[in-house]
Amino acid sequence: VQLQASGGGLVQAGGSLRLSCAASGLTFSGYTLGWFRQPPGKEREFVASSRASGGRAYYADSVKGRFAISRDNAKNTLNLQMNSLKPEDTAIYYCAAGRPIYSSMWGTDGYTSWGQGTQVTVSS
Repeated sequence: VQLQASGGGLVQAGGSLRLSCAASGLTFSGYTLGWFRQPPGKEREFVASSRASGGRAYYADSVKGRFAISRDNAKNTLNLQMNSLKPEDTAIYYCAAGRPIYSSMWGTDGYTSWGQGTQVTVSS
């Protein structure tokens, strides 16, 4: 399984970025896909996920209403549209794939495959 994240960059507060994650080596539709981020000096944290069955989306409270996760099972692609970005969104963003049970969806342990990360920097 390979996941390749892209789309990070430097943006001013209030701006937008769109992250993408291209996947190979897995039956994409059968996996829960997630975005996590690791701010400088902090632990990796959950951002959003899309469940394997039906693609229902879940979000961390800190990004709810600003970020939108989407998946294209035909193209094996996962996206994260990030709007109204804030300096506290600065982090390395990782895409992940796995089959976590519902209660494990918000933790890193539920995901077995990870992309390499893409840096997002939001300036004030």
